[in-house]
Amino acid sequence: MASVLVPVLYMILVFGGLGLFSYIYRRSAAKKSLPSYFPTHPERNAYVTLLQKTDPPASDALLKSALVRRAMADVHRVLRIREDKPALQALLQKGSVGDDLWNSLLAAEKELEAEIMEVVAEANTFVEGWGQVIFPTANEMIANEKMRGLYETSEETRQALELKYGIKTSIGGPPSLTLAPPPTPTPQTPSKFSNGHASSDGESVASPSGTTPKSAKGKKRK
Repeated sequence: MASVLVPVLYMILVFGGLGLFSYIYRRSAAKKSLPSYFPTHPERNAYVTLLQKTDPPASDALLKSALVRRAMADVHRVLRIREDKPALQALLQKGSVGDDLWNSLLAAEKELEAEIMEVVAEANTFVEGWGQVIFPTANEMIANEKMRGLYETSEETRQALELKYGIKTSIGGPPSLTLAPPPTPTPQTPSKFSNGHASSDGESVASPSGTTPKSAKGKKRK
């Protein structure tokens, strides 16, 4: 009888220990916070700091500018999530990434929705209805900054080309070379043996075809 109870007790202890370990591990994993997809939000922190400033209080123009910058940062995050979500979902289906990264992206998406609603509410506190146009305005400002960056890059490229090749270039047009003026033609002295014309000594010369000019026919030997 004792020989039968020993293996049974051994199996109970083994499976009981594994079950207890699995339970504790799942609880600790559930309590563990997900890694943040966007670590910090400096634009939001700057706006909140200016809003809480009381001695002296920040001006409305400065607060509006900080709020627009916050909206621009949110637009950047929306674009990044739209770009990363399909690729991350494909990697998740292939097993290349874990569930923690996917859950982090979903959590960041929910946080961003709440952030957008907060920005809209803050904009309406300054001007009624501004919350409806603050994100289109932020989108236009982002496009303008991109165009300015391209212009500055093209200006640097133009200067590098001028230094490297010694050419003059213009923005929006092809490079133009500085050409020297054409040389002035040098007058030539009439040849003595021009075809069918008088030579330099005033006598008539036969043409290359062998015919005698009319002036030679009219001359008689004395």
